[in-house]
Amino acid sequence: MTQIIHPHSFVLYLCRKEEKVLLKEVIYLMQKDFVLEWRQKYAFNGMLLYVGSTVFICYLSFSLRFGALEVPVWNALYWIILLFTAVNAIAKGFAQESRGRLLYYYSVVSPQGVIVAKMLYNAALMLILALLCFAFYAIVIGNPVQDVGMFLLTICLGAIGFASSLTMISGIAAKAANTGTLMAVLSFPVMVPMLLMLMKMSKNAIDGLDASASFDEAMSLLAINMIVITVSYILFPYLWRS
Repeated sequence: MTQIIHPHSFVLYLCRKEEKVLLKEVIYLMQKDFVLEWRQKYAFNGMLLYVGSTVFICYLSFSLRFGALEVPVWNALYWIILLFTAVNAIAKGFAQESRGRLLYYYSVVSPQGVIVAKMLYNAALMLILALLCFAFYAIVIGNPVQDVGMFLLTICLGAIGFASSLTMISGIAAKAANTGTLMAVLSFPVMVPMLLMLMKMSKNAIDGLDASASFDEAMSLLAINMIVITVSYILFPYLWRS
């Protein structure tokens, strides 16, 4: 006897199948990025050298001359270093891909898999760089943070926010001839409000205020990250086809 398949069940089956395919694509693309980064260690080592040299220059310029840094200056310098590190680390995301490789991706994977894999990889890279920067920054210049847990949460939200926003901007800028200039112009209005909330949230953590004092900023940052990720997931296929 022929079994009748309900249309709703068939739609659910197709959705689950697409989710499995997307998950496999994301895993394979992330593995590719990690393998390339492991083979070409000069990119990650270059970011570490940039972070280390910038922190050391700040130490020579401020700590040796003026003594201990004031808390607002310490906080501002940390996020400035992290912002430029993020731009330098993520700007090469799509720019380093050759046209032949992008054409190959176009024929074998979905655009959603490409953008999700890039965002996850860049988020992991930014999180590692941000934690290493905080550790080296605290050792060299000092650590005035009283609530380390809240400060680490701020670093995680900032790393995810930088990665998601700059990944999409990098994809847009890669379509233009002057990638570096367009990257800087497009990222400025996106990064400024995020930086203001991150600096306020980290300042509360440095002062040791209660977690409720940073609740609004944390929810705003989480909402911004979710909006950017969702919009990128929806709009990137149109950019991918161009």
